[in-house]
Amino acid sequence: MPLTDLRQYIEALRSLGEIQDIDAPVSLNLELGAIIRRCNETGAPAPLFKAFSDHPSGFRILGAPGGASRQAGRQLVRVATSLGLPPNSTGQDIVEAIAGSLDLPPIDPVIVDDAPCFENVRTGDDVDLNLLPVPLIHHGDGGRYLNTWGCIVARTPDGSWTNWSIARMMLVDGKRMSGIVAPQQHVGMVAKAWADIGKPMPFALALGVEPAIPFICGMPLPDYVNESGRLGALLGRPIKTVRCRTVDLEAPASAEILIEGHLHLDESVQEGPMGEFAGYVPLEPVMRRPVYRVSAISHRDDAILPVVAAGEPVEENHTAWGIPSAAQILHDLRAAGLAVTTAWMPLQAALHWLVVTVPRDWRRRTGIEESKALCEKIGKTIFATKAGAVVPKVIVLNDDVDPTDTDELVWAFATRCHPFLGHANFDHIDAAPLLAYLRTSEKVSGATGKIVYNCLPPDEWGEILPIRASFRHGFPPEIVDRVKQRWGEYGFR
Repeated sequence: MPLTDLRQYIEALRSLGEIQDIDAPVSLNLELGAIIRRCNETGAPAPLFKAFSDHPSGFRILGAPGGASRQAGRQLVRVATSLGLPPNSTGQDIVEAIAGSLDLPPIDPVIVDDAPCFENVRTGDDVDLNLLPVPLIHHGDGGRYLNTWGCIVARTPDGSWTNWSIARMMLVDGKRMSGIVAPQQHVGMVAKAWADIGKPMPFALALGVEPAIPFICGMPLPDYVNESGRLGALLGRPIKTVRCRTVDLEAPASAEILIEGHLHLDESVQEGPMGEFAGYVPLEPVMRRPVYRVSAISHRDDAILPVVAAGEPVEENHTAWGIPSAAQILHDLRAAGLAVTTAWMPLQAALHWLVVTVPRDWRRRTGIEESKALCEKIGKTIFATKAGAVVPKVIVLNDDVDPTDTDELVWAFATRCHPFLGHANFDHIDAAPLLAYLRTSEKVSGATGKIVYNCLPPDEWGEILPIRASFRHGFPPEIVDRVKQRWGEYGFR
């Protein structure tokens, strides 16, 4: 059965050993964030907090909703379960499923008359964001962050494009929030369209939605593509939405908490810093960001707020942003006529690496003769896309390497990458300002240098590859099978 709300998802994870109920009261002031961070870094089950020492009862918090698992063979069980795939799906399985759906026609959402989030509704003067359990997640954060895993709904003034996205939102006071609204990001583009006609942008923030939605919100789809329709194509069914009470928008009907209001680009407050996907709390001076003014808060009884504690891998930026980004890039590379087996953003590289693998006969399939020329075309294709704007370093390997296996990837990069020959360098390319190593001038300009590491064999080898001295590659298949079958007979567990 499809998982159409957060509570169904939690029970599915519970049956898979991926939920840890926490009944002991926990402080929203750093303790909760520290628990989530430790769960991220150890692969522990997702913590479900039921009581808080510094906030009244009536709400729960789910931490690490899309994090990685320590279960053998099921590292991505939360990702796979969220997307309706088998729990033992590999990274390559998930990327292929998402990439394949991009060629399917969209399935647009359907509007329903009512939703459980309207069990409790506050509008106007009754609005108070402080009634929600908003945590201080990291030591060094500039404030408490309400939105770390929610779906922001925005629509252009002409109604032609409805965008779903994720972006951090910090609590300012009982009726205001603030966060990054980058002009090159989709929510920034929609907000500018409203500002151009002299109006604030209506928005809805749906928190605690059905589990697949954050993954499409984190996917860098092309401009003017509706995320809701693409998610419908991936799941093979329409997403249910419901009309908001105070703005002319439809939001996911599965929301545990629904916040409505308007984004004012002409009003700003200090926002941040916040621990982010690269694994650091930035040292830059506090920035002024636009203000979200809230006109309505609705929530279910005993509502559940999902919380992501961004930082060192692996956390949801690396799964819900990195994996869909790899799928989009894989689709784009294939559409450009490149023979690509897979694309993968290694979770431990915190969105700073992308690996592209190609078959040994890539010359015959592409008509490109030199490996450097192939790397140059791969780089030009990737860096011209929205998904590629984040990626600063691309690694190109033969597809005998599994890029989702970090041990294998490190070995292959170390032994196949020439120190200075064959790489494709790109100057002054668009870059995400949150990349960890950027200089101040690069952050201000939004551009930096990027590279495609050529880890393919020397061109003089042709299609010949050396035999790998490993169990999987270094023995005849019948010997590999025999050893696997007799493993217990040898005395191994």
